[in-house]
Amino acid sequence: MSKPKLYGISGSRALRAIWGMEEVRIDYEHVPVTYGADSKAGDYLSVNPNGRIPALIDGDLQLFESMAINLYLTKRYGGALYPANAADEARAFQWSVWAISEIEPLQMQIVIQKLFTPEDRRNPKVIEGATKSLQRPLKVLDAALAGGGWLAGDAFTVADLNVAAVMHLMKMIDFTYAEHANVQRWADACYARPALARALARP
Repeated sequence: MSKPKLYGISGSRALRAIWGMEEVRIDYEHVPVTYGADSKAGDYLSVNPNGRIPALIDGDLQLFESMAINLYLTKRYGGALYPANAADEARAFQWSVWAISEIEPLQMQIVIQKLFTPEDRRNPKVIEGATKSLQRPLKVLDAALAGGGWLAGDAFTVADLNVAAVMHLMKMIDFTYAEHANVQRWADACYARPALARALARP
């Protein structure tokens, strides 16, 4: 039986799926497709017709979208990483969708300004507005993490993996959680996981 094949580079959104693969600790083939021309080539488009990364092949299954990949990986291979009951499974779905709808669009406004826009062309109002708007979802996350808990059960699961993986970009832009102590505690615990270190060491 062939081993799973994961496409994408760690310096992109594909980090989420690479982290997921490292968490489940199975042998896999990593193909470091970039978000450049190689992800628009015919061979890769047969894997992900969107021309984006990441993508996964596992047997007869071809899958794209990092949240879906991690939900699948942890359900099939992850043991305790996947919630043990329907209620926590629903929470994992909820928080995965929440991260890409409530956090990602706002954080990307800051990322684009700070990392991809020349300094003399940056718009401080965009950064200020997105930073201010992020406080609302961060308050929601902070409240959910009150009491020192996790997002779906009593331990780290795919819910935490998916949200923390989306929010990992905030580390690159020196975003502070000063007003959200529970988020800071949780983020520190997520980002200290050895699986993330292994993922970041990948090309």
